[in-house]
Amino acid sequence: MRRIDCPERDDWRLTAEAAGFDFHSIDGERYWDERGYYAFTLDEIERRIEAPTGEIDAMCLELVESAVNDEHALKRLKIPEAFWPLIAESWYRDDPSLYGRIDLSFDGQGPAKLLEYNADTPTSIFEAAVFQWTWLEQAIERNVIPRHADQFNSIHEHLIEAWKKVGGGSHLHLTGMTESAEDAGTLAYLEDTARQAGLTTTLIDIEDLGLRDDGSFADPQDRAIELAFKLYPWEWMFHDAFGVRLADAPTRWVEPPWKAILSNKGILPLLWEMFPNHPNLLPAYFEDDPEAARLGASYVRKPLYSREGANVTLVSAGATLGEQQGPYGAEGFIRQALAPLPHFSGSYPVLGSWLVDHAPCGLSIREDQNPITGNTSRFLPHAIL
Repeated sequence: MRRIDCPERDDWRLTAEAAGFDFHSIDGERYWDERGYYAFTLDEIERRIEAPTGEIDAMCLELVESAVNDEHALKRLKIPEAFWPLIAESWYRDDPSLYGRIDLSFDGQGPAKLLEYNADTPTSIFEAAVFQWTWLEQAIERNVIPRHADQFNSIHEHLIEAWKKVGGGSHLHLTGMTESAEDAGTLAYLEDTARQAGLTTTLIDIEDLGLRDDGSFADPQDRAIELAFKLYPWEWMFHDAFGVRLADAPTRWVEPPWKAILSNKGILPLLWEMFPNHPNLLPAYFEDDPEAARLGASYVRKPLYSREGANVTLVSAGATLGEQQGPYGAEGFIRQALAPLPHFSGSYPVLGSWLVDHAPCGLSIREDQNPITGNTSRFLPHAIL
């Protein structure tokens, strides 16, 4: 694993905008950054990223199987009791999952370590699936990178095949907070892949989600919503006004309700309990567990629910190394062993390893001068050399 400086394409902004990548910059600062790329060997990708990603996902599914009927686990995750049957029924129906992103710390030396699992509403998939592949092809054409370079990236093809399985002949509604450029771009891309899979689609804002008298969800045209992809977290769904109608409505959701277990940082200590000393896991404990003292004065403190690094604190030898502000933490915190991110050219990269229909199929990299990856952290492409 190396970070290699390289010249950027002089027309990359025009290329991005032509592809619908409108959020390539955030508040005037680069989000997409191709002035460098991360290079991997094929062995690093296949044996040390792809294989562990599949193993971690399998462990997570084993955790869900254990947790769905375990009141103690669900209480520890602070999932509202009213939704426990919805989650269990979704699991036992085998409701399909479309995708997820496992975030890893990896330096090319030791084993990749699970930092967290973005199991419910992961973004950055368009830039991972499409725009960094465009970069690879054009960078080869323009002699920016070697002609034999490749990329760990079959996300697009996997999404199309996954939609064929998920769709089941239903009309697909996609919903989320469309005023967010990143969320709107993600929804538009996923809608495009669903259409390529043969599905008919409608995209609506989450605020336009309606309810019929018969208890079913409907769009603004009063069309019943049979199948809905939601770029909107389950923990928010549970607390919204329509949350009480979720259990009775016939709508099938993607991601399914059982993903509410895996989108919770509480899975980190639960995984450590189930698979202690696994090489791809870091020791982790619920903050109110006396066992958390095992971590001593160096740890990462994470809220059970959090987005984009908000309310995460890095503590080393009792001193705060970094802290992100945010609105989360009311439900409680976990503590995870401090595993400092690798340091390349003044930046800290986090690897996002993508799964589509539980198959590892792509890699994205976010880096920052801050060791906590946040909303404005840059996205850099990668190549296999």
